[in-house]
Amino acid sequence: MTAYELPTSLNISGVDFSIRTDFRVIIDILVAMNDPELDEQAKAVVMLQILFEDWQSIPLEYLTEACQKACEFIDCGQFDDSPNKSKPRLMDWEQDGDMIVPAVNKVAGKEIRSVPYMHWWTFFGYFMESGECLFNTVVGIRSKKAKGEKFDKWEKKFYQENKNIIDIKTRLSDEEQAYKDKLNEMLNLK
Repeated sequence: MTAYELPTSLNISGVDFSIRTDFRVIIDILVAMNDPELDEQAKAVVMLQILFEDWQSIPLEYLTEACQKACEFIDCGQFDDSPNKSKPRLMDWEQDGDMIVPAVNKVAGKEIRSVPYMHWWTFFGYFMESGECLFNTVVGIRSKKAKGEKFDKWEKKFYQENKNIIDIKTRLSDEEQAYKDKLNEMLNLK
C-alpha cells in the first residue's frame, strides 16, 4: 500500500481479495471494535465480515494474515512504531460522530454524508486535516485530562460546561449493565 493509491483489495498470501472501502463501512468496523458484547475473536470475525466482500473464500490458515492486512488498511498503511505503551482513549467514533462530521465537511468543502461513496483513506485524510474545530478542542481537553495536566482557565470552564461531550461514555455489556442496575437497586432500597 502506498500513499498515492486508494486500495480496493488486499493481498493475502498472493491472492487479491476485494474489500469494501467506503468510510461508513470502516466506521462500522471501528464502532464494533468498541462493542463490550464482543470478545477479541468475535471482533476479528466482524471486521473480516464487514471489510472483505467475499470473506468466506479466505482460507482458514490465512485468517490471521487477513486480520493483519485489514488493520493495516484501516490504519491507512501507517505503522505506530512507539513502544507498546497503553495510550489513553481520546475519541469514540460513535459518540463523537456529531463533532467529526462537521470537521470533515469543513475540510472536504461538502456534506460528506450526502456523497454515495468516499474511500476511507480520502475521508481519513480530511479527518487528519480538520484543524481548529470543536472536535479537536474536545480531544485536546481529553488529552490533558488523561495526562493529569492542568487546564487553562478557558479549558476548565469549557470542560465544566461540556462534560457530556468531553467525557467518553463507558459502554457496558448487557451483563455488566444488569449487574450495575442490580447494585443500584440494592443501594436505593436501604
